[in-house]
Amino acid sequence: MTTMMTADQRRQFEHGVLPRPTQDERARQEFVRDFKFYLATRVSPGNRVAYESAVVPAFTAANGRPPKDRHEVRREMEKHPYYKMWSSLQRTSQEMMWNACQMPVARQLDELIGVAGSTQAKAGSLRLNPDLKMPAYHTAVDIHCQPGGYHFEAKEGDVSPGAVYDRAVYLYAMGRMGPFNDDMGASIVNWLRKEHPNFKPKRILDMGCTVGHSTLAYVEAFPEAEVYAIDVAAPCLRYAHARAESLGKRVHFSQQNAETTDFEDGFFDLIVSHILVHETSGKAIRNIMKECNRLLTPGGMAVHAETPPYKDLDLFDAFMLDWDTRNNNEPYWGASHEIEPAALAGETGFQPENAFEAMIPSAFEAAEAERTKVFQGGDFAGGGLWYIFGVKK
Repeated sequence: MTTMMTADQRRQFEHGVLPRPTQDERARQEFVRDFKFYLATRVSPGNRVAYESAVVPAFTAANGRPPKDRHEVRREMEKHPYYKMWSSLQRTSQEMMWNACQMPVARQLDELIGVAGSTQAKAGSLRLNPDLKMPAYHTAVDIHCQPGGYHFEAKEGDVSPGAVYDRAVYLYAMGRMGPFNDDMGASIVNWLRKEHPNFKPKRILDMGCTVGHSTLAYVEAFPEAEVYAIDVAAPCLRYAHARAESLGKRVHFSQQNAETTDFEDGFFDLIVSHILVHETSGKAIRNIMKECNRLLTPGGMAVHAETPPYKDLDLFDAFMLDWDTRNNNEPYWGASHEIEPAALAGETGFQPENAFEAMIPSAFEAAEAERTKVFQGGDFAGGGLWYIFGVKK
């Protein structure tokens, strides 16, 4: 649990650049949050009932065996009216979420751009690269249905993708990422303190930081370290920088592709990412891991946080978690959940025996009380756990 500053654990912390909704806009956003929670806790469990009482018996009668993998489960469940109802509502809740977060941002956009543009770098820094080419896996689809994706710019100095994302993540996780949306970073910090108590990184890199939610957990945990954060999206980085400065946190943000950065060899002791892997291609994650190898000092670590791999779930939960692959503009979601850390380490220049993976508990204290205990698409905090994998150099 972060101790960044005193905050109401039941509300998102209203830092200096967070869009301020009107009463009606906030009511609409809170409705979406409650709707998502209702779907996760009251509607989604009915899918398992349908699966166990109807789908499995019918499939077994026709084939002489139960379904063997999540793909067979999906093909059968997609025929069932209850699953079709839930899936439609789940997708609708996602679109409602983005719409509800876009409205206050659109209304305040000029003000938000002004605030971000006038932010004085009292602590950290911001370095943008207008010539950076967006990777195809960002431009091919609007990732997780966010209109325009992360990198869309409507006007000069735009911060709207970052502003929309900041609020939407809170609603998406139904508040269970904490008031600063930093649960993934805080959870890794707790794991490092427990498993590697003597590890004191001097330089830390957060790859694919978006608006720097989890980045700030490392600033707080390792106050003597230099913390860097990169992303391909300039609008998100402008927002991330202004947000960090408003919270008094020193981070050096720069617009870079994690596949190829401009940092020196061996510059970092710790490299982290938080739900980055499933938004990159199979080729890209291998390039990213090769870059981690180049950037890490001997004894340094790369740690990537994701939702659980399918191998750790029963067949039905794996199918439910795979919903995003086909229904939430996450085309690389499925393959990313089948990565074998040791094999990936060996492919990218690391020693396979130095790879690791673990399920770690959520750091946010309310996760235990509020978690849905349901693994499903569109609910990445649903189990109160995070999956991490990585490698030590």
